[in-house]
Amino acid sequence: MTYREEMLLFNEKFVENKEYECFTTTKYPDRKVAILTCMDTRLSALLPAALNIRNGDAKIIKNAGALIKHPFGSVMRSLLICIYELGVREIWVIGHYDCGMQAVSAGSMVEKMLERGVKPEAFDQLKQNNVDINEWLKGFRDPAESVRETLEIIKKHPLVPEGMDCSGYLMDPLTGRVDIVQT
Repeated sequence: MTYREEMLLFNEKFVENKEYECFTTTKYPDRKVAILTCMDTRLSALLPAALNIRNGDAKIIKNAGALIKHPFGSVMRSLLICIYELGVREIWVIGHYDCGMQAVSAGSMVEKMLERGVKPEAFDQLKQNNVDINEWLKGFRDPAESVRETLEIIKKHPLVPEGMDCSGYLMDPLTGRVDIVQT
């Protein structure tokens, strides 16, 4: 049985047994907070547990490195929806130590893409759309500096209301300890 088949079978029983009932909440975050964090698997259950975040407390947006690479991209759009449609009053950017984005390089990624069968011509499409692949796929050296840079994009965004409470943190992905980067 594949993992996908296993997942679908589990889901069927989950719904049949009404196990979803304990997760019932609304689309509005009870604690009026949105969290931008990394997609690292070590944080999936650890971050909510370490911060006492229950289902329905917060909007959690995840991507590689907890980054905003473009001020008018999908992450920023999601945060704006959180603010104006869902009542969010605080934004937390939570990066973490030992982040995989510290080791990412565009050159290495392109090599892996070519090895996996991506045609070299595909990169022409990026150029035609004014995408600098070296910038787009660039990682970072210092996770604290990355959190600060992301916070600056949020705070200086022309559509974020003045005085929005934004703060940044780094989490230890092994223990869940949180260090303040900027408040």
